[in-house]
Amino acid sequence: MLEKPNLRDESIVACVQANYELPVRQIDFLPLGADVHTAVYRLAAPGTVYFLKLRRGAFHDITVTLPKFLSDHGISEVISPLPARNGRLWAQLDDFKVILYPFVEGQNGYETPLTAQQWIALGAVLRRVHTAVLPPALQSQIRRENYSPQGRTAVRQYLALAAHANTFPDAIADEVAALLRAQHSLISDLVDRTDRLAEALQAQPPTFTLCHADLHAGNVHITSDGTFYLVDWDDPILAPKEHDLMVAGSGLMGSWRSPEAEEALFYQGYGAVPLNNHALAYYRYERIIQDIAVYCDELLLSAAGGADRAQSLHYLQSNFLPHNTIALAYQADTTSPPPV
Repeated sequence: MLEKPNLRDESIVACVQANYELPVRQIDFLPLGADVHTAVYRLAAPGTVYFLKLRRGAFHDITVTLPKFLSDHGISEVISPLPARNGRLWAQLDDFKVILYPFVEGQNGYETPLTAQQWIALGAVLRRVHTAVLPPALQSQIRRENYSPQGRTAVRQYLALAAHANTFPDAIADEVAALLRAQHSLISDLVDRTDRLAEALQAQPPTFTLCHADLHAGNVHITSDGTFYLVDWDDPILAPKEHDLMVAGSGLMGSWRSPEAEEALFYQGYGAVPLNNHALAYYRYERIIQDIAVYCDELLLSAAGGADRAQSLHYLQSNFLPHNTIALAYQADTTSPPPV
């Protein structure tokens, strides 16, 4: 979120002081991230600084309990949230869940590239996540992959809307509609391919494992001493391992290395494993479909959102650039030839 939510700083400080018993001396909004439902702040208390996350909308306890479990069980690249005075890992402020973390100074993977060693370490960390043994009570809270057509249905509806509607809420919505019209055939092909791959995976289901489910450069936090963390565990899933593995070579980790170099380094750390090519192709396409659906939800039907709108439009458009996510997904798909 690039613009502050409609919450007074004093209200946020009072909530943190009441729920975490922290004598907050300073609060600073951080205009970070593409998620318009999440605002983040830097809090300063005597001798310590904290990272505060305010999350509006759907929230599940697994968002905080899973990273705490992984951190407590030796995966130090996951930052555990801090408990409130009542023992919960979150507090409530109006429509927002309030989650407090230690503040870790650093940059994301779009701002600074992962070194070769960090790429190898990323693979090793994901292997540990994928092989983590979860208590049944915790595992039962994590959603299971069902290859839902919801995003694909939404994109088809937005394609039809862009083709037939004459007016949209603002200039950014006009640009989104123009993009959908210009890329209608390409987007339709993406949706159709994803449908076919979903059917194939449902017919022969791969083994499910714990997946982060939203890996990209923005969710890799890198410190000046070379340590990195996997952040934003808002929506983990039990799914084929390829849900996460598709990130290497996908264009989602910035443009610092070639896809081949990313994959070579990543699998040095992850280890040699058989890959399901249908699952890899599905998750690369599905990620793009979800991006299109989410940004159309945000931009096409409303003029709300302020400064976040221009950034979201940029993120949407970037999928269609040469050598970016769509081109790389087609290039890596061994299940069917690319479109003519």
